[in-house]
Amino acid sequence: MSGVWVFKSNGVVQRESGDGSSRRKVLVHTPTNKVVTSYDMLERLLKELGWERYLDDPYMLQFHKRSSVHLISLPREFSRFGSVHMYDIVVKNRNMFEVRDV
Repeated sequence: MSGVWVFKSNGVVQRESGDGSSRRKVLVHTPTNKVVTSYDMLERLLKELGWERYLDDPYMLQFHKRSSVHLISLPREFSRFGSVHMYDIVVKNRNMFEVRDV
């Protein structure tokens, strides 16, 4: 995992490869090996794992699991869904998702 972590002015942390270009990441549902391409798809997969939508916030989507204290917070627009959000989902759903370079 070589590269440099870059802190953007908007608070986003991004790893850039050694040549200065950043790699795009995707979230993959490991049991089906499918790339998550929309929030509708992600919500369906999370519901299967016991996650529920939490509140109706105009700025973000949130999911919680009754059996835990975990909360997943995502930007409302899928285009702003980044690797930090993806890794949060991976950590809270071990063996169900992984982040891959495109």
